[in-house]
Amino acid sequence: MRPPCEIVVWYVIPSIRSELAKELLNLGMKQKEISELLDITQPAVSQYISDKRGHGIKFNDDIQDLIREFAIDLKDGKLNQSGIIKRICDLCRKIKTEDVVCQLHKEKDNISVNCDACMGSHADPNVEL
Repeated sequence: MRPPCEIVVWYVIPSIRSELAKELLNLGMKQKEISELLDITQPAVSQYISDKRGHGIKFNDDIQDLIREFAIDLKDGKLNQSGIIKRICDLCRKIKTEDVVCQLHKEKDNISVNCDACMGSHADPNVEL
């Protein structure tokens, strides 16, 4: 069984990057600018935009709104490197509370029993493991 953080790395972060790249493109940025802003390659941006990478998760409207606001702040130069990391981590934490990670974990690892390893909305974030 894979740890939930592996699900985040393989599915959640690429999906966030994909939606972020699409929002930045919609705001008029070029793929090269997006790649520099997100510190990824231009071919990766192209794959995110064309849904060849990072299309595994459909986010709810609240998450999409947060990604849209994130894109606007990025385009307007309101975030430094640590601000970008913080926003991605904030998005990831929000997504975990939506049980997206738990559902992916169960699906990808074929888990049929109750599991609280993903720390979704059912887990207490104050409990140390």
